[in-house]
Amino acid sequence: MTLAKKAYGWLDAVVFDLVRELRWSFLPPLMVYFAAGIQGLTAIVGTFFVKEYLGLSAAFLAGLTFWAGLPWALKMPMGHLVDIIWRWKWMLVWVGAGLIATSMIIMVLLISDPDMMETIAPIPAWYVTSVILAPSGYVVQDAVADAMSVEAVPRFDENGEPLDEERARELHTTMQMLGRVAIITGGVGVSLLNIYMFSGVESLTQPEKAEVYADIYLLALAIPVISVSGVILAALQKRLAARRLRQRGADANEIALLFERPGEPTEPNQWYFIGGGAFVALSLAVGLSGIPFSQEIVFAGSFAIIVFLMRQLVQFLPPEKGSALIGTAVIIFVFRAVPLPGPGATWFSIDELGFDQQFLSVLSLIASVLTLVGMFVLRPLMATRPLTFIVIILTVAGGIMLLPNIGLYYGFHEITAPMTAGVVDARFIAIIDTAIESPLGQIAMIPMLAWIARNAPANLKATFFAVMASFMNLALSASSLATKYLNQIFTITREVRDRDSGQIMTPADYSELGMLLVTVLTITVAAPLLAILVVQKSPLKTPD
Repeated sequence: MTLAKKAYGWLDAVVFDLVRELRWSFLPPLMVYFAAGIQGLTAIVGTFFVKEYLGLSAAFLAGLTFWAGLPWALKMPMGHLVDIIWRWKWMLVWVGAGLIATSMIIMVLLISDPDMMETIAPIPAWYVTSVILAPSGYVVQDAVADAMSVEAVPRFDENGEPLDEERARELHTTMQMLGRVAIITGGVGVSLLNIYMFSGVESLTQPEKAEVYADIYLLALAIPVISVSGVILAALQKRLAARRLRQRGADANEIALLFERPGEPTEPNQWYFIGGGAFVALSLAVGLSGIPFSQEIVFAGSFAIIVFLMRQLVQFLPPEKGSALIGTAVIIFVFRAVPLPGPGATWFSIDELGFDQQFLSVLSLIASVLTLVGMFVLRPLMATRPLTFIVIILTVAGGIMLLPNIGLYYGFHEITAPMTAGVVDARFIAIIDTAIESPLGQIAMIPMLAWIARNAPANLKATFFAVMASFMNLALSASSLATKYLNQIFTITREVRDRDSGQIMTPADYSELGMLLVTVLTITVAAPLLAILVVQKSPLKTPD
């Protein structure tokens, strides 16, 4: 076999085969997932808004990231609600769209008319409100999208015969793969748009920059429009399918299967709503009390609630499958719970390396594209290799992605630039913006999501998705806590000036950033590998 044929065979297995597996029914949930991927549109604007207008510390912002991640724990009762109101789940997408739109409008007004907003409430309070509202909307929509992804996989072949188990497994894996691809593709599109929007922004005055920032938040209102459009398309698809069945003479029961889920109706389980209510009550009580270690208390309480509900859910599975699912969840939890450098790394790249908004957008684009490429390359491995092998690859990749920032902090570019006539300078080395959370965690989720789609009981699929996703997203809260702790140990400050007098309120100090980056790298590589070793030596060993 020639090299060209081998290359084509590899390309066919990695890319073309995925395209052949596309189904028209896949499009509605992919639109909702794509809208979730676009949420990164405002990430860079938010970074510069905080840096230029708000005097918030790195530790506070890391703590705010923790609170912003907690609404995802509400996916538990939300997923169970989706199972219960299966036919009417589309209404929840509209609710989520309203929350997201409100968050974006708040930011538009904060940037375009801060004086008016400040007469109602302090600007930091508005910013915190916006940061909390957006993920609340995304979690509602995500719970519905997971259910739609199961519904989108056909149950019968072209001849009307039920799909065999192997074929169903392939289609569910493809659907979950495409869902992650849609999310990452949304991130790529966002990066391209940011590059265009931030073109020449470094030469603009502060009011002109504010106009650009406000325009980006206005563009972000397309996010809820896209997700709602996915729901409308799903309804249209079902109406067209029902019309075709009527034309073939199908009876009412056969047509009703298009709108109702097969199997027994879902019996409401009070524990999922009690658990969700306990989570909300705990978060509000602790958050509003102002007691020390409030984030840690909420995290511990949320962790206990989710683990309790996971035990309730695993009882519906055979013992060996339940143990394997828990082992898989633990490995992915640790992989997603490793700390990030925090905003200090981005501040350093802006202040010391001169990276502007447009170049940060380029770095974000490169990160998203590399992740998308990695997703396609690893797709055959996900079908043939165990999850532990995939996590090891992703762990090593995550460590490698931290190396450029470490090299830049210690001045590696000052050595390479003179040796290469300025080619290998700071911008050349910074191929990945590690200050922005890498979406590699999306890849690790694919095998587990496909497993749930195949093996969860038909009347509890959305609940399984929700509880396991809540556990996985709680890992991101753990990551935020770890990030906060590291930013308290290694103190990093940016220069803050008074908006009126221009006087320096807080001087810049990046002296401890190097040790912070090295510590993050060590934990990023060591923690997941240790988790795999422990789980695979325990009764929770996973063969998947």
